[in-house]
Amino acid sequence: MIRKAALQIGVPALLAFIAWNAYLAVNHLQQVRKTAALTLESSAIQAKLSGVLKDLTDMETGQRGFLLTGDPAYLQPYTDAKGRIETDFVDLRAGLSNRTQRERSLESQLESLAESKQTEMEHSISLRQQGYRLRSFKLVDTNEGKDCMDEIRRIASSLSSAESSTFARLDGETTAALKAAFSATIISNSLLLLLAVCLFGLIRYHTQVLEQEVAQSGHELDMRDSQLEKLTSALSGQARSNIIAINTNSRLLLEHYGDFLPRQGHEYAEQMNEAAAQMEVLRQDLVGSPPSNGNVRAA
Repeated sequence: MIRKAALQIGVPALLAFIAWNAYLAVNHLQQVRKTAALTLESSAIQAKLSGVLKDLTDMETGQRGFLLTGDPAYLQPYTDAKGRIETDFVDLRAGLSNRTQRERSLESQLESLAESKQTEMEHSISLRQQGYRLRSFKLVDTNEGKDCMDEIRRIASSLSSAESSTFARLDGETTAALKAAFSATIISNSLLLLLAVCLFGLIRYHTQVLEQEVAQSGHELDMRDSQLEKLTSALSGQARSNIIAINTNSRLLLEHYGDFLPRQGHEYAEQMNEAAAQMEVLRQDLVGSPPSNGNVRAA
């Protein structure tokens, strides 16, 4: 009874433990994937930030080359970067949308300074295109563009530092999550293996006990068959002879001495004869033997 109860509890417990182990694995995997996605997002922000700085640097390079030479070919880096910078700022703004208010504020300042820098470069380029070479150089000599770029680099450095901290934190969380997942997997699988071994041992023991009980039942059944065979043999031999003797004696008594017996004795003899016939019918039912050839019948 205890074994059956243990099996009834152990099997559902094993299935529940397997489900719990699977849940832990999926949960840890989701955490790792989430942290990895945030890490990739941080890397993308760093890339977009570098892209914005590259765009401004390329624009500044194209501006200076054109101002020095007056050759429109030098404006190609400026033109290309000008076409990219708006998209890069859109992506950067989207990437920082879930960051802190400070980072979003720095990004807004960065966009504003970039617009000012572009305005300064466009003005100087426009003067050079109109033939005002000296005036364009004087505009550059005011260091307005340089100061703007220095501030842009400072803000970009602050944003990069913030993202580097975020990246380091996410990387640490990823490492910790992987370690926790590895430890939890080892512990849960060890417990699962232990439970499975215990349950297997219990099932094997239960099977052996059942086999012993079946063997014992078979032995007891053989003993009862032997006893039944002896009983059947007794009913087929000695009991049949006794019943025939009783029937014969009661019949002879009635035939030869029936006139000398009192009425009550005559009734007793008839009852003996009838009882012997009924016992013979019962014996035949028990042993399954055919009726005796009219030797036992009611008088």
